[in-house]
Amino acid sequence: MKLFYRESGEGKPLVILHGLFGSSDNWMSVAKELALKYKVYVLDARNHGQSPHDPVHNYEAMAADLKEFIEDHKLVKPILIGHSMGGKTIMRFASEYKDIAEKLVVVDISPRFYGRHHEAILNGLDAIDLNILQTRNEADAILGQYVGDVGVRMFLLKSLYRTSDGKFQWRINLPVINEQIDNIGEPLPDNAVVNTPTLFIRGSESGYIEDKDIAVIEKHFTSFTLETVEGASHFVHAEKPKEVIELIENFIEA
Repeated sequence: MKLFYRESGEGKPLVILHGLFGSSDNWMSVAKELALKYKVYVLDARNHGQSPHDPVHNYEAMAADLKEFIEDHKLVKPILIGHSMGGKTIMRFASEYKDIAEKLVVVDISPRFYGRHHEAILNGLDAIDLNILQTRNEADAILGQYVGDVGVRMFLLKSLYRTSDGKFQWRINLPVINEQIDNIGEPLPDNAVVNTPTLFIRGSESGYIEDKDIAVIEKHFTSFTLETVEGASHFVHAEKPKEVIELIENFIEA
């Protein structure tokens, strides 16, 4: 699949992958800073943003999409950065396609299994009837009945846009994501080994990478470091961009 992407800067190639329900927009402020030193590509995953919709949504497919992108753009030894779903994608990529990436930066996700925990979000998005929706405020009010966090609602509603005829549409492929949500929590395959040097970044308030998950990381990764950003939740890069950029740059240059 040919993914939508944004590019900026010059130098060593960095490829950034966003998380579930997100898009390349979520990483643009970080990408702008990184582009002062590197050539940065920020992708929209399949079924997200401006990339094509497809009935398949799993890590095997998303890793293959990433491989196709790297080959199409003739990227040599790129640094891969992925948040949440994007982090799982680059882990799967590096386990299947050896020696392509130079380094990985995995943001607030581990290789372990994650159970269903997006039910409220999916129910809220489903409750918004696009056929009768008039305003974004109306969508926010409906979503607010399911998702209390204003920041999370703002993040989700970034995927809502008006078409040329004035109708609202989702950029995310909601039916497919709804149907295949269990794929998003899948662990790295049991026998997967990643030899690519990897930096894991976690938010101290997140809970997505717990101390007990370090053993799972050790099982799959032969060379990794784990850094904790204090005061950050799951959206580490949005809440503490300066700290995340510094960690990424130090890791790349080490």
